[in-house]
Amino acid sequence: MLQVGSKATPFTLFNQFNQSVSLEDFKGLKKVIYFYPKDDTPGCTVQACTFGNHYEKFKQNNWIVIGISKDSVKSHEKFVQKYNLPFILLADPDLEVINQFGVLKEKTMFGKKTMGVRRSTFVLDENDVIIKVFEDAKPDTNALDVLNFLEEVSE
Repeated sequence: MLQVGSKATPFTLFNQFNQSVSLEDFKGLKKVIYFYPKDDTPGCTVQACTFGNHYEKFKQNNWIVIGISKDSVKSHEKFVQKYNLPFILLADPDLEVINQFGVLKEKTMFGKKTMGVRRSTFVLDENDVIIKVFEDAKPDTNALDVLNFLEEVSE
């Protein structure tokens, strides 16, 4: 998993509108990139809606919010429409960026081992250097934890 002080490698993925989005598109801006396991599941819905409910606070402070999962563009489109999510969701079905950030991990579900996305959030400065990592982020408090951190670094 990438740690504080690491620089994110440039990447390009497709968003919920099937448009190509690159990290480079947000050069000079601060970014919150959160990785989550699956669209429209209980924990992921709570996490996404909490980011959505507080999105204006991120936007007012010029912070970009980006959610990434291995779901398809079509799945993201439905998820965004169903919950009226105001931020970018990127599809990473080939696990390119998920692997780059090191958030793929072995999970056990019903006694079976599978590989899944570790719910993690990375805060990047204007130069794409990671300034904070929230490992194993809690769905219901992740957005507020990030906002609290952003307020601390803004003071």
